[in-house]
Amino acid sequence: MRDKIYKNVTIFFFLLPALLLFVGVLIYPIFMSAYYSFFDLRSVSTTNMPFYGIKNYIELFTSGSISFWKALGNSLLLAILSVFLQLPLSLGLALMLGKGIKGERAFLSIYFMPVLISTVVIGQLWRKIYNPDYGILNAVLSLMGIEGAMPLGGWLGNVKSALWCVFIPTLWQYVGYHMLLMYAGVRSVSPELREAAKLDGATDAQVDWYVVIPCIKNILRVSVIFAVTGSLKSFDLIYVLTEGGPLHATEVPSTLMINMLFLRNRYGMGSTIAVLMILLCFAFALLISAAFKEREYYGRKKHT
Repeated sequence: MRDKIYKNVTIFFFLLPALLLFVGVLIYPIFMSAYYSFFDLRSVSTTNMPFYGIKNYIELFTSGSISFWKALGNSLLLAILSVFLQLPLSLGLALMLGKGIKGERAFLSIYFMPVLISTVVIGQLWRKIYNPDYGILNAVLSLMGIEGAMPLGGWLGNVKSALWCVFIPTLWQYVGYHMLLMYAGVRSVSPELREAAKLDGATDAQVDWYVVIPCIKNILRVSVIFAVTGSLKSFDLIYVLTEGGPLHATEVPSTLMINMLFLRNRYGMGSTIAVLMILLCFAFALLISAAFKEREYYGRKKHT
């Protein structure tokens, strides 16, 4: 009994530094943000905080000057584009590289390289690409004989094109990240399963669809969660490229939160947006996990 207690105490003390770091860096700020969201906090000082109740939440959803619904809509659009454009592209690359093509390691390194680059550097790079005066994009379009393709105000300065121009660098940066996750899953599929399917007359496409993809369903679920929650809390790339403009065309909750905190000095409202971002990320993660489990359940029920 004494040895068991000693063992448990030892485990606790080994875990204590990580637990304190987790609570201090993640849990405590979340609770403090939730606390401040109920006050009309307009300065860094917390000595004078009129209690606001849920007025910040009501104002956030009803005020036309805050444009929270526009920011949330932009984030959801980025999430949809990520799930239905970025992830299928990553899956296609993973399936292709998982077959052991020539130069497999080189392709993995090339596709994954943008993930290693700082997002601020990527933002500055794509600002140069989109530049209306000397940008590479306009130069390439001119060489192809496509004149006047740039919208009025520039690629990043036009309301209709700005959000798409923000998504393209996001696609370029993270397609390799999801590809690597899926590639690891594809390579872990037993070769015997592939061979058995081919002996039954299945084509390569049928093997991928009916054998490989069902085997990596858990990895696909993780990728979908990462893509959706990443879109909901995206900030740095958008802030470097457009700062949420023009006319809130690329505004997302995180840029709106920074605007409230540091430009309008509304720390209570900024905390309110932070709390809602956390709740949305948790809610979508739970919904996606439930959707995958429900699909798996109905798939088993159908086969039985």
